[in-house]
Amino acid sequence: MSARKTDTQQRQEQITQAALDLINDQGVSGLSIAGIARRVGIVPSALYRHFASKDAVLDAVLDLIRQRLLDNVAHVREQTDVPLEQLRLLLIRHAFLLDENRAIPSVVFSEAVYTGAPERKSRVTSIITDYLKEIQAIIALGQQDGSIHKKIEPATAAVLFMGMILPAAILSNISEGLFDITAHVKNVWPAFVRSVSTKTEQGQI
Repeated sequence: MSARKTDTQQRQEQITQAALDLINDQGVSGLSIAGIARRVGIVPSALYRHFASKDAVLDAVLDLIRQRLLDNVAHVREQTDVPLEQLRLLLIRHAFLLDENRAIPSVVFSEAVYTGAPERKSRVTSIITDYLKEIQAIIALGQQDGSIHKKIEPATAAVLFMGMILPAAILSNISEGLFDITAHVKNVWPAFVRSVSTKTEQGQI
C-alpha cells in the first residue's frame, strides 16, 4: 500500500499537472509561473514556495511523466503475470496517458524545453531508455515462457512496441485530440502480436 501523500506533495503534483495542461493549450513557450498559478487558483508567490522557477516546474513535469510511465508498468505487473497480456495492458494504459495528457510529446520533443538547460536532453533520454528497459524485461519474460520468439532482440521489440504509440501521440497532439489513439492501438495490436508471438492467433486489444 502506497504512503499517503502530504499536503505539500499534493500541491506540487497539482502545480505540475497544471503546467502540463498549460503546455497542452499554449505550448512550451506559453508556460509561465503566472499562468500556472491561475490554473491552480493560487497567487504566483504561493507557487514559488514549491518551485523556485519555471525551469524547476519543467523538471517536475519530466519527473511526473517518468513516474506515470513507470506506474503503468507496475500496474500491469500487478494485474497479470502473462507477458503478452502485460504488454497489451501497458499499450492501453500508455494510450490513455497520452490521450489525457496530449502535451507530453510537446514536452519530450520540443527544443524550447532544452533552451538554456541542455542537461534536460539527458534527463529525457533517461526517461525513455528506462521505460524501454521495462518493456524489454517483459519481452524477455515472454521469451523465457515461450510466448515470444527468441530470435527477436528484446531491445528491438521494445522500440517496435513504442513505435505503435509515439506517432499516434504526435498525431493526436497536432490534431487537438481528433486522432483517436484508443482506436489506433486496437487496430495495431494484432499486427504487433503477429510479429512477436509464437502463437498463430492475432490477439485482441
